[in-house]
Amino acid sequence: MKNRIRQARTAYRNRDVSETKKVHTKAAITKSVEEHKGAGSYVGDFIYGAIDGSVTTFAVVSGVAGASLSANIVIILGLANLFADGFSMAVGNYLSTRSSNEFVQNERKREEWEVEHYPEGEVEEVRQIFRKKGFSGRGLESAVKTITSNNRVWVDTMMADELGLAEERLSPFKKGMVTFVSFVLVGSIPLLSYFLSYFWHAVSSVAYLVSISLTFLAFFLIGSTKIYVTGKNWLTSGLETLLLGGMAAVIAYMVGYGLRGIA
Repeated sequence: MKNRIRQARTAYRNRDVSETKKVHTKAAITKSVEEHKGAGSYVGDFIYGAIDGSVTTFAVVSGVAGASLSANIVIILGLANLFADGFSMAVGNYLSTRSSNEFVQNERKREEWEVEHYPEGEVEEVRQIFRKKGFSGRGLESAVKTITSNNRVWVDTMMADELGLAEERLSPFKKGMVTFVSFVLVGSIPLLSYFLSYFWHAVSSVAYLVSISLTFLAFFLIGSTKIYVTGKNWLTSGLETLLLGGMAAVIAYMVGYGLRGIA
């Protein structure tokens, strides 16, 4: 499933009709449907955790650099931010996903209860849904009869078309963990040169410049990988993330520079 969708997205970005035809053959679609159960991706959680981690940590580094504080302070504040914010973001992702799942499950139970206790009303809702889709006459009644002949399909239709809800196939715990790991791993990049300067003092004078170079490269690469989630052009996406991350760094540096006298 994931490979076919990925290929379809690539074909669309390249406006490649022949490749689009390949991923829409009967064999490809049948295989995709069979593999669909349990399919899902944590790519979005990784990317957005990485973006937030790199931006916020580099903002801390820039603020401390602007205040002309020592490398030790950069490391202390950077690590504190890295793990505290990473944990906070992971918990937020976990709780929001779990809450959303619970809401969807409760709505599904409600629909199942209504189908069981007042099927006539639910049949009419299906009829109205398909009438809005353009069905009429015998075609409409045939569609309604087919949908309502299977309770699971019936409830699935109500969830998707009446409520606009889809069940999350991904684990809230795993989504939180992926967010935390990506936040810490990528968010540590702005600190690498300062760790190095702690053991090799010759690097101290250029630690911030090295941090800028590594972090801006990370901004661009992470932004480029967003195409797997957003479908945007990789160059545009990379430059957008680079610009936003750079703006956050400039703001933090200016605040630190303005307050350097009180440190």
